[in-house]
Amino acid sequence: MTKASANIFVDLGFDPAEAAVPQMRSNLMSDLRLYIEKQKQPQAAAAKRLGISQSRVSDLACGKWDKFSIEMLITLEARLGRTIRVEFAT
Repeated sequence: MTKASANIFVDLGFDPAEAAVPQMRSNLMSDLRLYIEKQKQPQAAAAKRLGISQSRVSDLACGKWDKFSIEMLITLEARLGRTIRVEFAT
């Protein structure tokens, strides 16, 4: 067994510079999924709040991260009134 790093995509062999984007996308997707779960509302209500179809909410809930661009995930966060901040580590 090997201890995982902070970025699973690096562990999977991605170049660290390239791994930042899928990691960010994964983090945004996870945040949105948690929001939907905590609201305990039907997917149709979440869809209305997010401005997307119920089937897209289902894609979020099922973790189909390949169906969402990073731009779309940021847009969905903004529709919830959230601000996304990118920090760079040196």
